[in-house]
Amino acid sequence: MKKPKVIFLVDMQSFFASVERANHPQYERQPLVVSGDPARRSGVILAACPLAKKTGIKNGERLGEAKQKCSNLVVVSPHMQQYIDESLKITRILEGYTDQVEPYSIDEQFMDVTGSQRLFGSPRTIAKQVQADIFEKTKIRARVGIGENKVLAKLACDNFAKKRTSGIYRLSQDVIDLDLWHLPIEDLFGVGGRMCTHLRNMGIRTIGQLAKSDPGLIKKRFGRHGQVLWMSANGEDDSPVTRKAHEARKAYGNGMTLPRDYVTKEDLRVVLLELCEEVCQRTRKAGRMGSTVTLSVMGASYEEKKGFHRQYTMALATNITMEVYTHVCTLLDKFWEGYPVRKIAVSLSNLQSDQDWQLSLFEDNESRDRLAHIGYVMDEIRDRYGKGAITRGISLMEASQLKDRHQKIGGHYK
Repeated sequence: MKKPKVIFLVDMQSFFASVERANHPQYERQPLVVSGDPARRSGVILAACPLAKKTGIKNGERLGEAKQKCSNLVVVSPHMQQYIDESLKITRILEGYTDQVEPYSIDEQFMDVTGSQRLFGSPRTIAKQVQADIFEKTKIRARVGIGENKVLAKLACDNFAKKRTSGIYRLSQDVIDLDLWHLPIEDLFGVGGRMCTHLRNMGIRTIGQLAKSDPGLIKKRFGRHGQVLWMSANGEDDSPVTRKAHEARKAYGNGMTLPRDYVTKEDLRVVLLELCEEVCQRTRKAGRMGSTVTLSVMGASYEEKKGFHRQYTMALATNITMEVYTHVCTLLDKFWEGYPVRKIAVSLSNLQSDQDWQLSLFEDNESRDRLAHIGYVMDEIRDRYGKGAITRGISLMEASQLKDRHQKIGGHYK
């Protein structure tokens, strides 16, 4: 009989805050938070250390509200490049135990240690070694959820390991009815606020009630997502731990919150071209191109919600910046009603290989091929000399956000 797999979900405790505390040992005994904009009381808490959380501070709340709960709060700006570097460092640590490591997010990583037990011992022994190794090299504490598959490991970490002094918990398939099913439905991984409301309206208030419900009914009501939730409630997951898990992307997109209200079409087009350039560059780097362009626009007013999310499917797939930009501008002209804009995003989907260029009977294929080649050459220049090594003239205009975006990762300064 084949032995069950042993999968870890390794989660870094208060990751951003832990990195900052390691860099600033003088704050070791003080409540510390990382805020997107410490200069503004309206900044958002990105991470809070355990001492700050004990005062009632939560991730995602406004900085002003957090300061009211804790008068001696230490606030530091995010340093995204450092967090990425630390995450990669932790990946290398985990790879010392197994070659099957899958980064799930910047602060969570899966490990398959099924074949590592002969070298390092029992699952719990390996988990303790992993925790000690990470802390010794990064001063960051890790929690470890252990299961027979990824969803059990994730549920073990989120619902149990994080609440135990040891930071380790093993959730087995044969005891989920005792350990897991009594928990409220919102504790199931993948159930957000809206889904929680829908399920509760159906009389499903615990994970066990979902697990014992009719899977056909759940799939009919909520589609593929509902089926996945039902499987998760039953501890079922056959996806392997692999670095390739996130390679099959369905779209490439980029968006931003503008630093001020944009009220003219000319200013919006400046930022749209810069976003199209970034989206197409990422698509080219992945060896892909797409045929569906999507534009999302959100108005600046909180009182009167305005905006749209529209897409257009092109006759030919592309990753040429100006082709995507042309259709994005068409969507802007058709659906924007002139209100002030504060958020904007562009994406390219319906992807296929960039080796499958289709010839057109109505366009100059030679010119199109030349434009595609120029895009790849520009990417090579940026990769070699930096993102700002080559830019379009439109990015010299006042409305441009390119220079500021080059200083950020994930919307926050490096």
